[in-house]
Amino acid sequence: MGNNETEIKNDRFDSVEEGASFAELFAAEDLTVANVGEVVAGTIIGLSNDYAVVDIGDKSESEISLSEFKNEGEDVELKVGDVFDVLVEKREAEGGLRLSREKAIGIKVWEDIARIEEEDGTIQGRIDSRVKGGMSVDIGVPAFLPYSQIDLRPVKDLDGLISQFFDFKILKYNRRRNNVVISRRAILEEARNKLREKMRETLEEGAVIKGAITNITDYGIFIDLGGLDGLCHITDLSWGRVSHPSKLFKVGEEIEVKVLKYDKETDKVSLGVKQLKSDPWTTVEERYPVGSKTVGRVVSITDYGVFAELEEGVEGLIHVSEMSWSKKIRHPSKIVTVGDETEIAILNIDVDAKRISLGMKQLQPNPWDLAVDNYPVGSIIEGKIKNITDFGIFIGIEEGIDGLIHVSDLSWTERIKHPSEKYSKNEVIQAVVLKIDKENERFSLGVKQLEPDPWQAAASNYPTGTMIEGTITNVTDFGVFVQLEEGIEGLVHVSEISREKVKTPIGMFNVGDTLKAMIINVSAEDRKIGLSLKALEEGGDAGATPEEYAKKVQNSGPSTFGDLLKAAAGSEEEEGDK
Repeated sequence: MGNNETEIKNDRFDSVEEGASFAELFAAEDLTVANVGEVVAGTIIGLSNDYAVVDIGDKSESEISLSEFKNEGEDVELKVGDVFDVLVEKREAEGGLRLSREKAIGIKVWEDIARIEEEDGTIQGRIDSRVKGGMSVDIGVPAFLPYSQIDLRPVKDLDGLISQFFDFKILKYNRRRNNVVISRRAILEEARNKLREKMRETLEEGAVIKGAITNITDYGIFIDLGGLDGLCHITDLSWGRVSHPSKLFKVGEEIEVKVLKYDKETDKVSLGVKQLKSDPWTTVEERYPVGSKTVGRVVSITDYGVFAELEEGVEGLIHVSEMSWSKKIRHPSKIVTVGDETEIAILNIDVDAKRISLGMKQLQPNPWDLAVDNYPVGSIIEGKIKNITDFGIFIGIEEGIDGLIHVSDLSWTERIKHPSEKYSKNEVIQAVVLKIDKENERFSLGVKQLEPDPWQAAASNYPTGTMIEGTITNVTDFGVFVQLEEGIEGLVHVSEISREKVKTPIGMFNVGDTLKAMIINVSAEDRKIGLSLKALEEGGDAGATPEEYAKKVQNSGPSTFGDLLKAAAGSEEEEGDK
C-alpha cells in the first residue's frame, strides 16, 4: 500500500534530535529491535484493498497480504486495531521488515502440536479431502488421517466426512518434513473403554437396553450397547421365520433388546429382540382354530408353496396342492405375489414344531364333490381327448377334472396295442361313466360300454353240444384258437384234438384255415369257449354221441381255459415221467 492510498501519521519520534543513531531512536520510545525468525504481536494500523499495514513496535511498519489473514478457511473481517501474531521473516537493507501472518500461524500450530503430543491431548481439525490411504485434515497444517484411524469400524461413506470438524489425537509428527499423523479412533477407543467399564458394572441378564446396529450377517446382527458389543442371533430376532436379518433391520438403526446372557470373563453378550414380546405360538390354537378362516399376507414364495403371515411371528405354509381344486399350478407365483393379502383356511397346527398348514382351495366348492352328483355312474358324457398314453386316453370333463378311458375299456373285441391306433388328440368322443373316486380324484370312463358285451349273449348263441365252423387265428403248443364271430374266439385244447395223444398241434393246422368243432364249454364271465375235435369223431369217447361227449366233458372235464392249461401241464409232466 502506498502513501497516496492511506496517510499514516506517526509522531513517536518528534522529540528525537536530528541525526540520532538507530539505537537512540528505539531508546527514545523504549523500543526493542525484533529478531528475525521471532513471532511477535502485530497491530493493524491501516488497511487497503489488498494489504494490511501492521506495526510490531519496530521503527517501521510492514505490509501483509490480506490473503494471509484466514479464520478456519474463511477471510476475516479485519479492522484497524486488531492484533495478530506475525513472524519476522527478514529485515530489509533499508530498515523495513518482511512479516508473515501465515508462517506465524504455522509456527504456533507446530508449537501446539508438540505440546498436545507431549500432554496426550487433542486437537481439532477439518477433514478436507480423500488422499491415498486415508484423509487429509487441516489442523493448522495439513495432517494425514489413515483409514484405520477414522473410526472404530470401517466407514462406508468417506465422502460424507469431508468438511466436518472432529477432535484428533496426534500419533506422530516431524516438523522438518512437515508431516503429522493423527487419529480419531484413539479418542473413540478411550471413550468406549470408559463406557465398557461402566457397562460391566451395570449390565445384567434380563435387562432391556437400547443399542445401535453396527453389522448385519447371515446369522444375526451385532449391536453396540455403549462400550460392549452384543450378538442377536437370527433365531432371536422374531418368533416367526426370518430369511435374512437385513429384511428386518439396517446398519445404524437403534433398537431395543433384551440381555439373554452375559459372560463377564469374555465380555460376550447374547441379545434378543423377540423376547421383548410373549411367544404368540403359546395361544395360536385359540386364535386360529382348525377349520376357521382368516386373512394372511404373502411374505415368501417357493417352488412348493407360499408362506403367509397371520400376525407378527406367526407364519403358515400354503402348499401348492392346497391352492386350487382344479388348476394345475406350475408355480405359486402364477397365483399370488409377495405382499398380497389373501383369505385362507386353517388346515392343521403343530405348536411344538411351530408349523401351520393353510389352504386356499378350501374356500371354494370342491369340483369333485359336484362331479359325483353331476356325472352319475352309467351316464354318458362327451369330451375332447386331451392326452393319449400307452395305457389309455384322457378326456377333459370340466375345468380341473379329466377322465381316463383305460385301453381295456376301448373295445369289447379288438385287441388294441396302443390307443393312438384308433384315436387322435383333440378328437371329441363319447364315453360311459364307470367310477368316480373322489378321495383319489380319479374319473374312470369306458367306450366299449356304449355297446352291449357280445359275450353276454355267448351262452345262448353257442350252447354246449353245438357244432360250429370257424377260422383258425392262432396255433400254439397247447391248442388251436378259432374265431366264431368278430371278437368271439374258442380254443381247441391239445387234449381235444384227437382220440390219439397229440403232443403239439403246431404243424397240424394253419392260420386262416376253416375248422369244424363242437362246443363243449362256454364261460361268459371268463370270456372263453372250449371247443373239441375229438367229440366229432365217430362214436365220440367210448361210443358216446357228440352231444353225450360234450355233456360228459362239461360234467367231468376242465371247465375253464385255466383248468385246461393246468390239465395240459399235467399231461406234459406225465409224459416226461414216462
